[in-house]
Amino acid sequence: MQQGRPGGSGAHPARIQVSTNKKPLFFYVNLAKRFLQEHGEVQLSALGLAISSMVTVAEILKSGQWAVERKITTGLDTTDDAGRERPVQKAKMEIILIKTPQFDALMEASTGQQQQGGNSDSPDPPAGSPPDASSAPPSSSQASGSSKVQGTQFPPVR
Repeated sequence: MQQGRPGGSGAHPARIQVSTNKKPLFFYVNLAKRFLQEHGEVQLSALGLAISSMVTVAEILKSGQWAVERKITTGLDTTDDAGRERPVQKAKMEIILIKTPQFDALMEASTGQQQQGGNSDSPDPPAGSPPDASSAPPSSSQASGSSKVQGTQFPPVR
């Protein structure tokens, strides 16, 4: 991940270079929220296989009403490797997101929930299990060969 430097060679001051395997997806989501809070916008950038991860980050922010798209650019990034006969081209994509009018209210609400979460009287779940694992019934769908995905459900993209 690279963060742009203000005053650099035209780099965006709130630039996030998304990678496929260096950081978890929500690291980028939370970093983007912080940049939106500080700068009012964030530039997500990715090359090659990391583009799908970057689009997922953008869609999480959009579906949660944290941000809206301002600009999307695509292109090819050409790199000359000394050991290769020809230059290598990789797909490149950048998305600039700006914060929504309700961003600040959402940020306050999420900060309030985090602070209240620490005051719960219920015991912490065992390490490595999801927070609601104690109340979830065991899944019997594994025996039939199908699996059930657990996680956050987001409304469809419009």
